Amino acid sequence: MLEAQKSWYRSGRVLISIVLKVLAAIVLVILTCFILALPKSFQDPGTFFIRFLQYLITGVMVGSVYALAALGWTLIYKCSGVLNLAMGELTLMGGYVCLTLYRNAVEMNVPVVPAFATAVTGTLIIGTILGLFTERLVLRPMIGEPVLAVIMVTVGLSFLFRGIIGVLWGTVTQVFQPYVFPPDPIHLGPIPIRPIYAWSLLAALVLLPIFVGFFQLTRWGLSMQATADDEMAALSLGISAKFVYAIAWAIAFMTAGIGGIFLGNDTGLNITVAGQSLLVLPAVVLGGLNSIPGAIVGGITIGVLQNLAGGYLDQLMIAGIRIFPGGIKSLFPFVVMIVVLLFRPYGLWGWVRIERV
Repeated sequence: MLEAQKSWYRSGRVLISIVLKVLAAIVLVILTCFILALPKSFQDPGTFFIRFLQYLITGVMVGSVYALAALGWTLIYKCSGVLNLAMGELTLMGGYVCLTLYRNAVEMNVPVVPAFATAVTGTLIIGTILGLFTERLVLRPMIGEPVLAVIMVTVGLSFLFRGIIGVLWGTVTQVFQPYVFPPDPIHLGPIPIRPIYAWSLLAALVLLPIFVGFFQLTRWGLSMQATADDEMAALSLGISAKFVYAIAWAIAFMTAGIGGIFLGNDTGLNITVAGQSLLVLPAVVLGGLNSIPGAIVGGITIGVLQNLAGGYLDQLMIAGIRIFPGGIKSLFPFVVMIVVLLFRPYGLWGWVRIERV
């Protein structure tokens, strides 16, 4: 009984620490936003705060989509210590599977909401099966091999999945029709918000406590973390690395599918969406490769900074000279990633590995 109370006490302290770090990150983001916005405020003080709030809120909403995609990267690394470079293709495949199931349901005259709910459920089931199949066929033989070798296997998987997607769905952009989320924005005062971004933010906030609780309070989650930290030690304690990797890849396929569903409803689906998923990498690096709260906060932070960079830095002019030639919105997340790697290579919430010789 006493041990159980201590366990819950420690878990409560961990959750409180996570909440405080999230609040600190939000404050840091807001301060950074003001710094980016200052040059524009001198030029147009009348509408400065309205535009600033619009960029800020829209960035949070867009960042929530990045956060959902970042969960897949983090889950694989947290469970196996491997950086999965096939996540972009997994995200795209999840979107296409959901789109196909949704179209079939609509053609059977199923209403939009039940059709979409059925498609999402089917996507999660198919993603779980594909994750287990991929782990069993490709990745299980790599248990005990160097991490770099496993990473190169994921590179091969990315090309394989990209080829499969091209054969099955082609390269033409496909969209969800009829629309699942209303195209007309919701107005929060003077600020328009697209409904899909609001739902993606809600999904990210729901998944955050679920995965944190899974890794902190369940035997499976603790086994996954132990395996990622030291595979040989985990095996000596009776933890099945095969089972851990199978569950990890199944969960990663599921979370990638969720991210793909929201991306598909936002911009449509084509082969280039897999490349756009690389924007998630700065979010993962910022939050910490093995931190689930870091993935959520990192995704939202990158979304905000990217939106503010596009709104202010792309239009920044001094003495009639345009400072940036354009495209800074796409470049800015990677600038942030480089700065983070220089000063805090393990991210804001990543584990600091200390090796004693």
